[in-house]
Amino acid sequence: MKTENELVLSKADKNKAAARLLEMYEQMFLLRSYEEKIYFLFLEGVMPGTIHQSQGQEACAVGMLFDLRKEDYMTSTHRPAGHCLAKGVSLDSMMAEMFAKSTGCCKGKGGAMHTGDISVGAIPAIAITAGGMPVAVGVGLSCKMRRTDNVVVCFFGDGASNEGAFHEAMNAAAIWKLPVVFVCENNFYGASTHIKLVTNIENIADRASAYGMPGEVVEGNDVELVNEAATRAIARARKGEGPTIIELKTYRRCGHSRNDACAYRDKVEEKEWYAKDPLIISKNRILEEKYATAEELEQIEKRVLQRIEDAVEYAKNSPDPKPEDALEHVYAV
Repeated sequence: MKTENELVLSKADKNKAAARLLEMYEQMFLLRSYEEKIYFLFLEGVMPGTIHQSQGQEACAVGMLFDLRKEDYMTSTHRPAGHCLAKGVSLDSMMAEMFAKSTGCCKGKGGAMHTGDISVGAIPAIAITAGGMPVAVGVGLSCKMRRTDNVVVCFFGDGASNEGAFHEAMNAAAIWKLPVVFVCENNFYGASTHIKLVTNIENIADRASAYGMPGEVVEGNDVELVNEAATRAIARARKGEGPTIIELKTYRRCGHSRNDACAYRDKVEEKEWYAKDPLIISKNRILEEKYATAEELEQIEKRVLQRIEDAVEYAKNSPDPKPEDALEHVYAV
C-alpha cells in the first residue's frame, strides 16, 4: 500500500507527465497545421517558390527538441519547418519568410528550404543533402573549444546516410568527442528511392559502431519515445561523452515536394504508416490517461489554428524587401 507521500508524488508525476504530453501535442498540431496551411497557400498561388514538407514526422522534431535549451543548437534539412518551429523560431517570422517578406526569419531571402533563426539556436537550414552535418560538427567543436555544455542536434534524412559528408562528420565528431546528437529521420525514401535499394543494412544506426559511438533505433512517430531517446543522448553529450546516432523510423505523409503524387510508394505500406500518425498516437494516449478531455483538446487545436491565421495576416501585411537589401547580411571572403 502506498504511503501518503508516495501518493502525492505519484499525483505530481502524473500531472507533470500530462503537462508535458499536452504541450508536445500542441506543438505537433502546430507543425502539422502550419504545413497544411502553407501547402494550400502554395496551391492557390499566393506564395512564391516551392516546398518540401514533413507532415507525419512531427514527433521527430518535437520529441528531439522539446528539452533543448535556447542556447543549444540545431541544424536541419530541406524539410526544416517542423525543426525550426520546435526549436523556437517564431511562427510569424516563419510565415513571413514563406511570403518572402522582410520580416521573415531570414529576411525573405531563404524561403521554405532555408529557414532558421540563430538567436534561438536554429542554424538556417541547408538544402544540400547531408550539408548540415559538417556544419553541426563545426558548431560542436566550437562548443567544446569554448568549454560550454551546449549541445548540437543534427537532423538528416536516410538519403543523406550514403553521402560522404555523413561519414566525415560522424568520424570527426567521434574522434573529438563532440557534443553532437545525429538524428536520422528515416522515412524510407530519398526522394523516390527506397532505402533498401541503396543501403545493405537493416538500420542506419548500425553504422554507429564503425565510429565508436552509441546508436539507437526508435519508433519515430511516438513523441514520448523520441523524447526519452533525446534525453539520454543530450545528457551524454553535455557530460562530454561524445556523439550519438539516433535513427527515428517515421514516414512522410506527403510527397518529396509539392508536385510529387508518391506513385512510387506501395499503397499497403502507406496505409500501415498512416495508421501510425504521431498526432493520433499522442491524442489517444492523452484521452486514455485522462490527461485532458476531447473538448479540451479541441480548444487547444482551435487556439493553434487561430495563431496560424494571425500569422498569415501578419505576413501578408509585412513589407517587401527593398532591392538594396540584397547587399545586406552577406558574407564574402
